[in-house]
Amino acid sequence: MITRRHFLHTALGFAALPSFARAAAAGGPSLGFSLYGMKTLALNEALKTCAEIGYSNVELALNAGFPTEPKSFSADARKEAVQQLAALKLELPCLMVNMSLTADDKGRALALQTITDAAQVARDMNAAQPPIMETVCGGKPATWEQQKAGMVEQLKSWAEVVEKEKTVIAIKAHVGSAVNSPERLLWLIDQVKSPAIQVTYDYSHFELQGIDMEESMKLLLPRTKFIHVKDSTGDAAKFQFLLPGEGRTDYVKYFTALKKHGYTGPVVVEVSGQIFNKPGYDPVAAAKKSHAALAGALAKVV
Repeated sequence: MITRRHFLHTALGFAALPSFARAAAAGGPSLGFSLYGMKTLALNEALKTCAEIGYSNVELALNAGFPTEPKSFSADARKEAVQQLAALKLELPCLMVNMSLTADDKGRALALQTITDAAQVARDMNAAQPPIMETVCGGKPATWEQQKAGMVEQLKSWAEVVEKEKTVIAIKAHVGSAVNSPERLLWLIDQVKSPAIQVTYDYSHFELQGIDMEESMKLLLPRTKFIHVKDSTGDAAKFQFLLPGEGRTDYVKYFTALKKHGYTGPVVVEVSGQIFNKPGYDPVAAAKKSHAALAGALAKVV
C-alpha cells in the first residue's frame, strides 16, 4: 500500500498537474464551466459554447441522466469528445460523480462501481493524465457525530479503489451535508491518510455558515486539487445558490486570496440544481454571465 501511495505522489502528481501547470504558466487560475449546468445541451454544443465564451476548461458530469453518464457515453462519443476538446483547446481537469459516504450496503457497492466506471471514462478522455473525480459526501450536519466513524470506513474503501485505478477523488464540504466545514473535511481525510483522497474547495458552502474566506482557504487550499465557484444568499438554515456575481462574494478579494495562497489551478463554475431546474433556465446565458463576472474580477487582481 505504501508503494502504491508513493507511486501516486510521484508518478501521477494526483493526476491534476496538466491543468495546474498551464494555469501556473499563465500566472493565475484558469476559468472553467461544469457541464452539470448544461444538462439539456448536446455535449458537442456544450463544449463549443464554453470555448466560444472564453473558458479554458470544463468539467463533465457523469451523473445519471446527463449526456456523459458512463453507460450512455459510448466509446465513439468519448473519442469524438477528446478530439473536440483538443480542437477547442479546452482542458478537462475533473469529472463530477454523485456518491455518498452514508450509503447502505447497496449504495456502498454502487459507489465503488461508480468510481471504477468514472476511472475508465477518465482514461478514455486522457490516458496519459486522466482527469480527477470530485464528489460531495452525503449525510446531514446534525448526524455528523453518529455517522463520522462509518464515513471513515466507507472513504477507506473508496481510497482502495481509487489507488488501484491510479487517480484521485477530491471531496467537497457542503452546507447541507454531514461534512459541512473545513475542520470536518480535514478530519475525515486525515483518518484515511491516502494521497488518493484530496479536497474540492467551494467557498459558497462556507459563506452561508459565516466561515471566513481567508481562514477556509488557509485550511483547505494546501489539499485542494479543484475549485467550484458559485454565489449564494441566505444562511445555513435557508439558502439559495446563485450564479457568480449575483450574490455577496467579493471575487476580487477571492482571486487575490487565491493568488496569495499560490493556487493556480481550475476555478470552475458550478450551476446549482436550484438554478438549472427552474423553468426558463438558459445554460448559455448562465455560462456567459458567470464568465463575465469572474473574468472581470480576475482582471482586477494585481
